[in-house]
Amino acid sequence: MNRRTILHTLMAVAIAAALPSFALAAVDVAGVKFDDTVTVAGQPLKLNGAGLRTKVIFKVYAAGLYLTDKKSTVPDVLAVPGPRRVAITMLREVSSEEFGKAFTDGLNANTGKDERNKILPQIMKFGEVFAQTPVLKKGDQLSLDWTPNEGTQCYLNGKKIGELMPDLAFYNAVLRIWLGDKPVDSSLKPALLGEK
Repeated sequence: MNRRTILHTLMAVAIAAALPSFALAAVDVAGVKFDDTVTVAGQPLKLNGAGLRTKVIFKVYAAGLYLTDKKSTVPDVLAVPGPRRVAITMLREVSSEEFGKAFTDGLNANTGKDERNKILPQIMKFGEVFAQTPVLKKGDQLSLDWTPNEGTQCYLNGKKIGELMPDLAFYNAVLRIWLGDKPVDSSLKPALLGEK
């Protein structure tokens, strides 16, 4: 082999070796890697978008939204059949009381009173999840999974926390915390919709 052939072979090997890492970690948000795909309820989901939640100047968490097919509008996201996942990685320590209050404020800002009354038992159950976990530490991973015919299940660092919440209206109300008309972070909404 001549020098040129060896060089081309080495370049091809280097490119091939680099490809799997691109496939595994599609997006990096403040050092948090979100994979291109995840599996929920045995079904592959695609990363719709990911972004950063900030409060004042502080990075609070990185969030990613996974759907069966990519969607760019809120009505399309809320109408997606099949499983869904919101993946959150904490970038700083937050008390569960503070996180729970932010959740409640976001829910109240993006749902009407009648809708909240219909899903109130599930909102209360979700509040109990925060009561079980006094502090969310930097690096903690929180997942909110929707599985059709089952419900919403929360996971903290891969372990189930709290009870299953069966109503799709509840999961969609939770999604509107980030995707509603008054999202908790105006720059996170377009990121989750894949616009950034």
